[in-house]
Amino acid sequence: MGTLLETIASPEDVRHLSVKDLPVLAQEIRDLIIDTVSRTGGHLAASLGVVELTIALHYVFDTPRDKIIWDVGHQTYAHKIITGRRQAFHTLRQFGGLSGFPKREESSYDCFNTGHSSTSISAALGMARSRALLHEQYNVIAVIGDGSLTAGMAFEALNHAGHIKEDIIVILNDNEMSISPNVGALSSYLSRLISGQIYNRFREELKTFLKNMPLVGPSAYRFARHSEDFFKSLFVPGLLFDELGFKYIGPVLGHKIELLIDDLHNIKNLRGPVLLHVVTKKGKGYEPAERNPVLFHGVGPFDKATGTPRKNADIPSYTDVFGSTLTRIAAMDQRVVAITAGMTSGTGLDRFAQMFPERFFDVGIAEQHAITFAAGMAASGLRPVAAIYSTFLQRSYDQVLHDVCLQNLPVVLVLDRAGIVGEDGATHHGLFDIAYLRSIPNLIFMAPKDENELQHMLYTAVQLGRPVAIRYPRGTGIGVPLDPEFTMIPVGLAEVLRHGTDAALVAIGNTVMPALGAADILAETGITCTVINSRYIKPLDTHTLCSYAHRVKVIVTVEENVLHGGFGSAVLEALAASGPLPPVVRLGIPDVFVEHGSQTLLRSRYGIDAHGIAAAVQNFFSAQHAAHGAQASGASR
Repeated sequence: MGTLLETIASPEDVRHLSVKDLPVLAQEIRDLIIDTVSRTGGHLAASLGVVELTIALHYVFDTPRDKIIWDVGHQTYAHKIITGRRQAFHTLRQFGGLSGFPKREESSYDCFNTGHSSTSISAALGMARSRALLHEQYNVIAVIGDGSLTAGMAFEALNHAGHIKEDIIVILNDNEMSISPNVGALSSYLSRLISGQIYNRFREELKTFLKNMPLVGPSAYRFARHSEDFFKSLFVPGLLFDELGFKYIGPVLGHKIELLIDDLHNIKNLRGPVLLHVVTKKGKGYEPAERNPVLFHGVGPFDKATGTPRKNADIPSYTDVFGSTLTRIAAMDQRVVAITAGMTSGTGLDRFAQMFPERFFDVGIAEQHAITFAAGMAASGLRPVAAIYSTFLQRSYDQVLHDVCLQNLPVVLVLDRAGIVGEDGATHHGLFDIAYLRSIPNLIFMAPKDENELQHMLYTAVQLGRPVAIRYPRGTGIGVPLDPEFTMIPVGLAEVLRHGTDAALVAIGNTVMPALGAADILAETGITCTVINSRYIKPLDTHTLCSYAHRVKVIVTVEENVLHGGFGSAVLEALAASGPLPPVVRLGIPDVFVEHGSQTLLRSRYGIDAHGIAAAVQNFFSAQHAAHGAQASGASR
């Protein structure tokens, strides 16, 4: 006997089901998500938490004509399954398969790409205003998580929406706020009452009537409004949104499909901005994820029966080495504080937070605030270390430039997930930080070749008393032992790892080991290579670069970053004033947004693994030989 889910090819099929069938559909969707993510990895807890909400939204609204924007997009697995992608769901986050986030190129049901948080309300308001200007008719719904609502951009959008009074629906997916006293039969009844059109029409008509009463009208209106606010405040935490100009409804239970459908029907045709507060549970329906939603926020493949991750725990990750190193440094230096933007576990700061709770600060998803907060601490004598993913630091470029570097303040920026991150794809690859940071004056910029070098770089960065950035990749180190004592790495000094006379492979960060591997491959063909670990992106070791530039036939730069304005560009700039140069070949990411896929596959695809580097050198010399042969042939004629 087939499942109910097998009959669902689009939201239209969901709308043909009876409401009593929807809990069965929810369970089948949940089972498919758990089974798939256990094999592919992904954002499990958030997606499990919104299964019922997703079904209810597609049941009530006429998607894709009505627009649903998911914020952040990692909660969209049920949405993808319902909207015609069930049969491809096994390809989730795999190269050439489904993205783990909404993707406009993937489906008409994905109306806006949301890989970074807190953008949905702004986008929804833009769509709603466009709808009015183009004289179209459709609903716009932004589904935003409580974490995403911590960012300033979300409040800027709420403020604007309340000002222009456009018809939009914001659904606050609340899975962490402590509001349990507000959840229950009475609250659900009040929410449905408040969301009903009769109530809202009566409220608006009463306001108009009271305002127009001679003499006592304004006073009566103020009294009525304060009485309403007092009544609502007894049951719901919605006064903030009311003050911002939203009709606040909630909180409502996010796993009761019938009640959700009632509420959504009630608010569907309300005028002006509406906020529906929905309470959900992360990891709903899978006990390991309910018990540990942080672990299952973004998880690799795991054993479905036990929830145990399938990974090699023998080699620590760069993230783990950073976290343990900073904790050791903080034990030696009372000035050291740690800051993150909603990613305590993701940046490896769990232990630091436990050891030094008074010196640890998670500011929520507010990267701009995190950097200026760090700058304020640095200006007052502390040594703040701000750990933020490379792709998320993009959001605070102005703060890095204006508040940290312009004032030459001793803030250490730690860019985790720099380079290719793998299955999370284009929104999460940290492929732009070299280009967007290296042009900023006063900033020192480093990248370690391995986890041992990372600990020395972090120690050096804290000691320098200047703005410093360190970038390192996602995933495990290479397995080298960690030195028991920290040492300073001289600023701007490269490390020559191998000597050769044919090519100089100048690499940075996690491309150094592939460069050494390429040198081994090339040595078997008779091509000898110098391998230089630059260590510093800024300042570059120009002396070492120039000295080797005149000893080899070609210089090859290797980086896991975009080529435009990247490390290779910096090397070219540094060599430009040194006189005649050999040819320079730059290897890195071309002018594209890199798709999702495994790190190994993508590094091979873009030619920055050992075989790709070796092939580039061989192609250069083959082209040189061919050109010389053509010249000799021409001369003989």
